[in-house]
Parts: sequence; structure tokens; C-alpha cells
Amino acid sequence: MAVPNFAASINVSADGPVTELGEFLRSRRDRITPDEAGVNSYGRRRVPGLRREELAQLAGVSVTYLTRLEQGQSQNASDSIIDALARALQLDADERAHLYALAHPAPPQRPRAWQPEVAKPGAKQLLHSMGDVPAVLLGRFNDILAWNRAGHLLLAGHLDCDAPSQVEDRPNQMKLLFLDEHTRDLYVDWADEAALAVASLRYVAAQFADDRRLAELVGELSMRSPEFAQLWAGHDVRLCTSGAKRFRHPEVGELTLGYEVLHLPEGNGQRILTHTAEPGSASFAALRLLTSAT
Repeated sequence: MAVPNFAASINVSADGPVTELGEFLRSRRDRITPDEAGVNSYGRRRVPGLRREELAQLAGVSVTYLTRLEQGQSQNASDSIIDALARALQLDADERAHLYALAHPAPPQRPRAWQPEVAKPGAKQLLHSMGDVPAVLLGRFNDILAWNRAGHLLLAGHLDCDAPSQVEDRPNQMKLLFLDEHTRDLYVDWADEAALAVASLRYVAAQFADDRRLAELVGELSMRSPEFAQLWAGHDVRLCTSGAKRFRHPEVGELTLGYEVLHLPEGNGQRILTHTAEPGSASFAALRLLTSAT
């Protein structure tokens, strides 16, 4: 079965074939009004967002060129054009980086036999040295490659502690979030967590667009979760590095924990996710209680 390239895949619409780049540009056009873009609105509008010709005018390109760009017929868009489109659409830093990745995708690689991701011994050692700080090593598409005891107890105590070592069937954070009841109940703000997770996966997808594992993951989640399919179709992107999450843990109740994402220097998409509580807080006490359990 052919695996779609998420940076260059073609979809057919009423306006003709549209690439992943075209879909992203269209989704951003739909989310900015003429008033917000400084455009004088005229005529009857079918949608509240910008028309293609309005975006072309703001970016200083022809409608024909913009159409060709969206349809994948122009592969050499200059940085100045991408910058102009990003300014016209008022993209934030993550959206701008995503736009560049879609406009200048890496050359397709020759398909290779699938090989599971491997957790670096040093990264695993770092996890286990963190003691009571819940930490998880994630692969580029959110496979859980390793966790320390605190990370396991916080995020997936209902699973076997050795599950990440089961290479053919290791847990995947995205699948747990959308398809696992226990994980769904764990997050107080599940809808926000789900939207953030999908936006993060969208960001990563442009970096590893021809990876078979990505196609399989997105395909499975789209088929099994209408909520994932709807979020994926929204084309939101965000590089998640830090923030706060609220948990409703079955053992110790509600916790509010800060999280930090530490990307490994190899640039292979692997990262360490850590959770901490404010010292002296109720969440700190609950986390200590959880990690001190036998």
C-alpha cells in the first residue's frame, strides 16, 4: 500500500487539486477576517475569511501563482514570498516554521524497511536518575520508548510497567489520549490536551513527511476517532515545549503540574517529557504520595 507524503499529498476540491501546503494556506485564510487583514470587503462572501485573490494581493503575488503554489505546481517559492504570505496571514512563529517546512520539503527518501525507534541508553539513564520527577521518553510520533517509575505511575499506571520495551506493541501517547478510557479520564482539560497534541503532531509531520509510521498512525486515529479526524482537518500547528496540565488521578486525586519538553540533540524527533509540581503545593504533596506508594 502506498504511503501518503503529508507535505506533498494531493487532495481534490472544487477548485482543483490542493496540496498539504494548499490546505494549510486555506485553513489560515479561513481564520482571518478581511477587517483583521486590513482588506476592504466587497461583494457577497461565502465564508468569513480571506478570498484567495485577497491573500494574493496582500502578499504581492498573482492569483495564478498562488493557485499554482497551493496545487504543488510551483516547487521553488522564494523565502521572500513565504515571508509575505506569513505576514499577510499573521502567522505566529510555529505556524511560520510549519509553512516553511511545507513549502520547502526535504527530497523524498527511498522507502526503507521499518525499524523500531531505539531509546538511547543515556536518555534512559537520565530518566531513571530523575527519581520522583515523572519523565517519559517519546519517539518522533509519540511512541513511548521509556519511562521512569514516576512517569509510569502518573500517566499510565494501568499499563504494564515494561510496556515500552515491547517494541512491536509499545504504547503510543496519541493513541492513549484518543482511544484509551483511563487516559481520557486522566486529563481534566481533555479537549485542550487533545487539540494541543494534534497541533504538535501536525508540526512534526512536516519534518518527517514521508515516514510510513506517520501515515499509519494518522490513518488509524482518523478511522477510530472522529475527534482526532476533526482536529487533524483543522491544520492547527504548535511546537509544545512547556506549560501546565491538570490531572485527575485515580489514586491521588487532582494535580496541577508544570511540564517541560526536552528535545534530544540528535534531531531525530525524540524528546523527554517531564512533570513537576510547585514545592509546598497540594499537587506537590499528591505527587510525593503517588511516587512513595509501594
